[in-house]
Amino acid sequence: MKIAILGLGEAGSRFANDLAKKGHQIWGYDPNPTYKLHPNVQLVSSNPEAVSYADVIFSVNLSSASLEIAQEIATVAKPHQFFCEMNTSGPQKKMAIAQILASTKIKVIDLAIMAPVPPKGILTPFLAAGEYASDFLDFVKPLNLNISSVENSIIGDAATRKLLRSIVYKGIAAVICEAMEAGEAFGMEDYIRGQISSLIGGNDELIDRFVEGSRTHALRRMHEMEAVIEMLEDQGVEPIVTRGTRNNLEKLLKSCN
Repeated sequence: MKIAILGLGEAGSRFANDLAKKGHQIWGYDPNPTYKLHPNVQLVSSNPEAVSYADVIFSVNLSSASLEIAQEIATVAKPHQFFCEMNTSGPQKKMAIAQILASTKIKVIDLAIMAPVPPKGILTPFLAAGEYASDFLDFVKPLNLNISSVENSIIGDAATRKLLRSIVYKGIAAVICEAMEAGEAFGMEDYIRGQISSLIGGNDELIDRFVEGSRTHALRRMHEMEAVIEMLEDQGVEPIVTRGTRNNLEKLLKSCN
């Protein structure tokens, strides 16, 4: 299968490497590639060049770059291609990207990454939405992806579900991080760890995963929560707790620098 990966950060590089190992033809572009790539991943000089070779395009960039990337590839996009918008942004931006590409007739897929990428790579759970979601699932069956779709969906439905889920998961992580910090400050780490453990089924290792995951991925998750805030405000929901989660991630980011 001919695949373009736009954005070769932690997630994009892992996807590219895993697919290259499976024998697929991979073209990748990143303005500043820093991750080691499989020898069969072909680096090219631009997003449009990568897209020009592919049948399936995975766009795995920051939300802030997603509109510009859509404008770039509109010059080469073709109706037979599938463009998977995987950036963590709200449904409104996903729809704006689809509108930019509408005249090209490329098949736009709202493809949400539903779990951290490093453990499973290209086998990370994905959720697809949009008019062509079922066609996309049929087309990529040879890839054996862990992917499901939202029935009778439009662009943005997968993003909405991912961000609603993030309110819970990232919010719980923020509470645990703050509780652990407070426990350490009072010299009662074992006590607060026990209290948290009693709420999460006695899984003590999960506490450390929440804390370390928040620290390691603070920047990406902070951007994710900003997308949640924007989405909630668009719906007239006051994101009081989500703002706190976002601020906690900013604090963690500063402490790690």
